Amino acid sequence: MKSPSPVTSSLRHASTALSHAAARSGLMARNVGTNALSAAIKFPCLDALETRSAKLEKQASARSDESGPEPSYTVGATQIFHCEEPLLLDHGGQLHEFDIAYETWGQMNTARSNVILLHTGLSASSHAHSTLENPQPGWWEKFIGPGLALDTNKYFVICTNVIGGCYGSTGPSSIDPLDGKRYATRFPILTIQDMVRAQFRLLDHLGVDKLHASPVSNSPSRIGRIVSISACARSHPYSIAMRYVQRRAILNDPNWNRGFYYGRVPPHVGMKLAREIATITYRSGPEWEQRFGRRRADSSKPPALCPDFLVETYLDHAGEKFCLTYDPNSLIYVSKAMDLFDLGRANQLATAARRASFSPTSSSSSGGASNSPSCSLTLPDQPYQEQPEESATIQSALASDSLPKTTQILRLLKPTGRLNSRLHPCAPTPC
Repeated sequence: MKSPSPVTSSLRHASTALSHAAARSGLMARNVGTNALSAAIKFPCLDALETRSAKLEKQASARSDESGPEPSYTVGATQIFHCEEPLLLDHGGQLHEFDIAYETWGQMNTARSNVILLHTGLSASSHAHSTLENPQPGWWEKFIGPGLALDTNKYFVICTNVIGGCYGSTGPSSIDPLDGKRYATRFPILTIQDMVRAQFRLLDHLGVDKLHASPVSNSPSRIGRIVSISACARSHPYSIAMRYVQRRAILNDPNWNRGFYYGRVPPHVGMKLAREIATITYRSGPEWEQRFGRRRADSSKPPALCPDFLVETYLDHAGEKFCLTYDPNSLIYVSKAMDLFDLGRANQLATAARRASFSPTSSSSSGGASNSPSCSLTLPDQPYQEQPEESATIQSALASDSLPKTTQILRLLKPTGRLNSRLHPCAPTPC
């Protein structure tokens, strides 16, 4: 057998050496690649939520009663009006008895004609101004007092927590007197008109026949003046949509448990997200731009998926501050009442007819929520369909009338005298 030439042998040895070198190089590359894999992004915002859940779970398991970790939802001492007369609600439910938490400032005159009833936003308590019993500053501290917008040298100012709320007035977190358990989602569906009727029960108790003024109500026969602040004649579809996604954020939180979370960990994650969504609607686009722009909280750090831009940290803070200070079920019920608000004549007539059909004593065995689908939080039986009838009716009415457009719209919104008699809180129809 012929021996390989020196050249061939050298090439063979070189090829083998290159193969070994390539193998070693590949192994080294793999080792280097393994060591250089990126670490998973950290999520301190999620860690904080998990830590809070664990803390609340620990608090719940440490209690022997059913109070659980749920906050007491209070902002201090209030006066309480307890009404033992049943309150029939617009959608068929009934509260057999209820409480109204309220606070007052100033002195009522002998004629009881200097009373101003102050209304709140969705989540506000009755604590609009500090009192001797509760010196904590109120949410309208700079507007109520001697010589201020609501001058307590002249007026007797009342502010209530609406029914459905959680700051002392009867709501989903309250105890149902029929069985001694919390209402939760057995609480009946409310309307803004229901809330006003309950407030007028308080005024009857105080002997006030007619208010000097109110920002804002729907019973003109008992109000001398109306101050409308950020109010509307009916809820806009955009507002309804934004409140819907807030409620879904809460409903989709597993801790919500269909509303029966009392004595357990509350749906704080969904509540925080709901508040963040709501906060977006509280300011206009130009205001967001002016206040935050595109600035990041710390531009020296790499971008993060937790709050990073200033506007994100602001929303996160708003959600954190709110998620354990207001009852999630109250947010669901009160926001739904806001969606249902409509002073349009057609809706008012339909409501009057519906109330007239209810029996004064109709109620469920669980404290007032009717079994009617109109009182349910579940999905409707029929899927969504376009409903142009009401819009077409309005457009037709506007087109056929030669009056100015503003006058035409007010005419469409104006209830009839017959309607007022039916909806008046002191009318024969039970309320």
